[in-house]
Amino acid sequence: MPTEILMPALSPTMEEGTLAKWLVKEGDTVSSGDLLAEIETDKATMEFEAVDEGVVGKILVEAGTEGVKVNQPIAVLLEEGESADDISDTPATPSGDADSHAEPAAASEATEPQKGYGRGDAPAPAPAPSGGGEAAQEKGERIFASPLARRIAKDKGLDLAQLKGSGPKGRIVKADVEKAEPGQQQAAPKAEAPKAAATAGGEKPPMPAGMGADAVLKMYEGREFEEVKLDGMRKTIGARLTEAKQTIPHFYLRRDIRLDALLKFRSQLNKQLEAKGVKLSVNDFIIKAGALALQEVPDANAVWAGDRILKLKPSDVAVAVAIEGGLFTPVLKDAHQKSLSALSAEMKDLAKRARDRKLAPHEYQGGSFAISNLGMFGVENFDAVINPPHGSILAVGAGVKKPVVGEDGELAVATVMSVTLSVDHRVIDGALGAQFLSALKANLEAPMTMLA
Repeated sequence: MPTEILMPALSPTMEEGTLAKWLVKEGDTVSSGDLLAEIETDKATMEFEAVDEGVVGKILVEAGTEGVKVNQPIAVLLEEGESADDISDTPATPSGDADSHAEPAAASEATEPQKGYGRGDAPAPAPAPSGGGEAAQEKGERIFASPLARRIAKDKGLDLAQLKGSGPKGRIVKADVEKAEPGQQQAAPKAEAPKAAATAGGEKPPMPAGMGADAVLKMYEGREFEEVKLDGMRKTIGARLTEAKQTIPHFYLRRDIRLDALLKFRSQLNKQLEAKGVKLSVNDFIIKAGALALQEVPDANAVWAGDRILKLKPSDVAVAVAIEGGLFTPVLKDAHQKSLSALSAEMKDLAKRARDRKLAPHEYQGGSFAISNLGMFGVENFDAVINPPHGSILAVGAGVKKPVVGEDGELAVATVMSVTLSVDHRVIDGALGAQFLSALKANLEAPMTMLA
């Protein structure tokens, strides 16, 4: 029976994408792991790999098509001995009505990732079995399995009737037979309800309600304007920020941080590191200071997970990077264990690939704390919006020369940086947030301690 190739979910928040480019054509023979297409998500352009082997019988969605729903059929794969005449037996799903075909896989541990369904550790779609697996076996109907799965099962002496497939429509694929043992009945993968992903902050929320497009257009009749089409990234930003402000009880803590000691220390380090081509930025110190503060105040290293709080052990720090049309927040994992020069190099690499939209999902997902620095634009202070499920985000302003009163009571001039910590009150209470911000400030004002 011909197999439908479905639009994959290449990230937990993906609901639709653009089929940017086909890397195969009708009649091509493909094997598991071969690249099939390039797909644009709301965050990046990613390559999509084949799970099964066969012949591309028909391409259902043309290259360049936007708004292709997750789990919508995009092509048909033929097995050995099948021809294009068999494709008519394959049920088609109308474009834009993908929900009637299958539900998107939830971003949860209960959903088993299928090997080769896209790069970047994103889970592949795992629709609930509807045309194969146990139901078909009970009725004595044909067992749906890929040719590769059949060969492996034969070599291992497995009875396919005892296996439950995790592929599209309950189809048995390579991964199912590889992990099965003779005489063992494999448990069917559970398709978690999308709500499960929402509790962990993974599901993309619905677009915010408000004044409709027709009403807004009517308001500006007779005025000259340009319509800017919303791409996937801008839609996601709008939805997630609306969710953040509507559902997260923000509160704000502000501190002024003296930078003179840090700037002097940074200058000395950069002279020593110049021969190695390393140049540290103030932001590198802020990342390190935040990572160490999370270790010093471990209760602040936490995220909101719907019905519970998750306290993380490592310091995984997200940093906002502005790109054309939006922003990314790549995550520097285990930042507390890395040197300033290592953090600097990693941040430069992540920022460059973010601007090229080449980050994999695992590189911008996760973390408990984020940094948004607008100081380079001359902004002295601002309030940042928490990126769920993070517990907090630090808004960093520019370092400005200001009059200060020294410990001896004398008036002096110092370089002062204003920061604001936006905190999720569900995760972090006021006193705890103040402890965390104090630890971060202490690290920045005594930068040599961060090397200890």
